[in-house]
Amino acid sequence: MLWSLIKIILFVAAVTALTFGATMLLDVEGGANIEVAGIAFELSPLQLVFAFVALVVLVWLGLKVLALLAATFRFLNGDETAISRYFDRNRERKGYEALSEGMMALASGEGHLAMTKAARAEKYLQQPRLTNLLTAQAAELTGDKRKAEETYKQLLTDEKTRFVGVRGIMKQKLADGDTDTAMALAKKAFALKPKHEETQDVLLKLQAEKADWGGARETLNAKLKAGYLPRDVHKRRDAVLALSEAKDVVDGDKGIDAKEAAIEANRLSPDLIPAAVMAARGYIEDGNARYAARVLTKAWSVQPHPDLAAAFADIVPEEDAQARLKRFKALVKTAPDHAETKMLLAELYIAAEDFPEAKRALGDLVETDPTARNLTLMAAIERGEGADDSVVRGWLTRALIAPRGPQWICDNCQHIHAQWAATCDNCKSFDTLSWRTPPATEVSMPAGTEMLPLIVGQKKEAEDLPAVVDVVEAEVVEDTPEK
Repeated sequence: MLWSLIKIILFVAAVTALTFGATMLLDVEGGANIEVAGIAFELSPLQLVFAFVALVVLVWLGLKVLALLAATFRFLNGDETAISRYFDRNRERKGYEALSEGMMALASGEGHLAMTKAARAEKYLQQPRLTNLLTAQAAELTGDKRKAEETYKQLLTDEKTRFVGVRGIMKQKLADGDTDTAMALAKKAFALKPKHEETQDVLLKLQAEKADWGGARETLNAKLKAGYLPRDVHKRRDAVLALSEAKDVVDGDKGIDAKEAAIEANRLSPDLIPAAVMAARGYIEDGNARYAARVLTKAWSVQPHPDLAAAFADIVPEEDAQARLKRFKALVKTAPDHAETKMLLAELYIAAEDFPEAKRALGDLVETDPTARNLTLMAAIERGEGADDSVVRGWLTRALIAPRGPQWICDNCQHIHAQWAATCDNCKSFDTLSWRTPPATEVSMPAGTEMLPLIVGQKKEAEDLPAVVDVVEAEVVEDTPEK
């Protein structure tokens, strides 16, 4: 506000001064006579002042015209001038406008428009580093894979854009299902940018799919060093990779190496069930029963599992039912309230022919969490106590339609696996299998009766009880009317 007032005052003062000066010049007597080509001009003092100002302006304009002519001459000779810079700026402006519009079109899903704008941007800018990526992504959006691949290959020729080109072709090969080429490109991209998180993830997944466990462990370590992976998660996944490496060693029949790899996997993650089982079996082969029992007991305290019980039984395979029941007390006391512990105790008591204790061990599990396994155990208990066949068939009928219970399920795609694996067979995700209950729609008989031969010491007893269950199950199937 104050500045506006000052400007107004200055303007009024300037007008006043000019008016006063013009008045003074009008009062001055005399003038000037100018003769040009025989024509005489008589100028008053005021006119003389205006003529002088006009002359100054004309001289200034003349100098500007001469400078323009000189610049034009240099431009025609190929020299850098203001004119060329003007046209360059104009082309640059149009190029960046086209590039911006192309990026907006790409984000909006308008692939053909994005390609048109990319071509226009390249025409004006002539900077492939900027425009080739837009062209490649636009070509992918329109389904023109050949054009996209050609453009990505052009990016490979420039050191500054080589990683972008490798990554683009890698993603194309992944989409085409060419995992071998994709893995080679992922390794190349990883070598160019070891700290790039997406490249690390892709390479780790491909290495796990190809069973390149050593390479996968190196990639996992790179993720840890880059700060993309918490230390506890790294430790768990490193154990998974070590376990997978150990399983490959077992398949290759390298006993000592397999044991060492299994023990290493168990050391990294003691709660990893397959690692604990493999490490324990390695200790058993070496005659170190105490270490095997300690490994299995520690894993059982975290997550009771039938495979742990089976391995614990293998520590002393020839013992009788009573001795086995007594020895297993050290295992089950670490998680006494878990459903798996209750079912394991029930199986042990059934093997010892102590059916009342087996029923007490099972508790109310058949009512609170009925599964095919514990319902089958209840049928075996009723048979052992001498119940009528109708009672036994009733329990087995419920078992036939009951949920199976916990299984190895992929947390990513919910696919059910018969055995644990480092990668999901369905979606190929790494370290996503967990031991939990599947959806209620899954109806299949469990491996509960298969546990009995592992727990019962004598072969005769191991064969008798499952045979009884099988007979009763067959009776139920025969009596069930067809729908």
